[in-house]
Amino acid sequence: MKIACLSGKGGAGKTFIATNLAAVAGKCTYIDCDVEAPNGHLFFKPHTITSQTVSTTAPVFDAQRCTGCKQCVKFCHFHALVYIKSTPMVFGEACHSCGGCAIACPYEAITYAPKAVGAIETGHHGDVTVVTGILNPGEASGVPIIKRALQQADGLTILDCPPGSACSVTETIMAADCCILVAEPTAFGFHNVQMVYELATLLGKPCGVIINKETAPYPPLDAFCTTQNLPIFMRIPYDIALAQRIGQGELVAETLPQQRTQFAHLLAQIGGLV
Repeated sequence: MKIACLSGKGGAGKTFIATNLAAVAGKCTYIDCDVEAPNGHLFFKPHTITSQTVSTTAPVFDAQRCTGCKQCVKFCHFHALVYIKSTPMVFGEACHSCGGCAIACPYEAITYAPKAVGAIETGHHGDVTVVTGILNPGEASGVPIIKRALQQADGLTILDCPPGSACSVTETIMAADCCILVAEPTAFGFHNVQMVYELATLLGKPCGVIINKETAPYPPLDAFCTTQNLPIFMRIPYDIALAQRIGQGELVAETLPQQRTQFAHLLAQIGGLV
């Protein structure tokens, strides 16, 4: 079973939920798919870490064969290719490594070479296998990293999604059996949970909601959950002492018996949802 924790914005608490859920699950895999800013490892502090480079491909032009016909430029709908002063130029940030330009070239002037875009680090915290996707600075898309990281899923797997609802989030939750939507009880938080709920629904994923940092109920959010038949798994009150523990990189499910009980109950509820 794969459980995805997602939120429409950063800072809502999805990593807090995902890491502590994995901590109570026992033997499981935790995959940090927030490859632009992964921080699950700060809580797990994994040992025996191994690393593997993740590469895509980038077009390489043979100046002897290229005639300047610009068929490659016309083909590229991502506008990753231009032809300037008799020289083809590639904008790597826009290139999707689709290989179409090489197919379109009538003179076989384009080949592809590996390009490192990031890495996958794998370590262990007790019975939890901790997988961290890391995107190299300046790279435009984390999808290749996420695809490689998801190959490490084994048995019960907790997926810590990127924030928002872009391609990287879609890539992550496509592999999930269910989604936990982490929401803040504010107008902004309500807007964002609606956004990720729409995405999860389009992909046919069953969902439940966790309301985090609650000082008082936010009626529009509660009404939305009722209307959509969305179960509210947990209501986590705003607690400065809890926030301080989290800020120190503490897995509260391992140190606070009450939190362990709550997260164990959450895991049971998710199993019932699936």
